[in-house]
Amino acid sequence: MSEQTPDTGTDVLDPAVARRLKRDPQGLVAAVVQQHDTLEVLMLGWMDDEALRRTLTEGRVTFWSRSRQEYWRKGDTSGHVQAVHSVSLDCDGDALLVRVDQTGAACHTGTRSCFDGRDLGAVTAV
Repeated sequence: MSEQTPDTGTDVLDPAVARRLKRDPQGLVAAVVQQHDTLEVLMLGWMDDEALRRTLTEGRVTFWSRSRQEYWRKGDTSGHVQAVHSVSLDCDGDALLVRVDQTGAACHTGTRSCFDGRDLGAVTAV
C-alpha cells in the first residue's frame, strides 16, 4: 500500500489511496476504530497520510495527535494494542473505518470504549 519516492527513498501513502481522501483543513481524516468481531465502536482518532500509511503497512494503528502534534501508535506505552484487521474508506472519502483486535482498554481513561458510560439520554424512535 505504500511506495518508495525515488529522490528520498522514504515511504509514502499509495497515491491512488491518497487521491481518494478528503482531508479537513489540517490535512486529517477521522478514523473510527471498531472491534472486528463484536463490531463494538471503540474510539475515534485522526490520521494524516503518514499515519494512514503506517497503519496500512505495519499492522498496528497509528494516529496523529492533534494536542501533542505528533504520531502515536496505540499501545506503545499502555500495552493496549490495536492490531489491524481491515481499513475501509467511506463513500465520501472523509472517514475511515479501522477494524481491529483490541487488547485491553481503547480509551485513555481506562475503559474498553471511549463511549462507555457516556450516553446522553436521547429520546429513541419507536
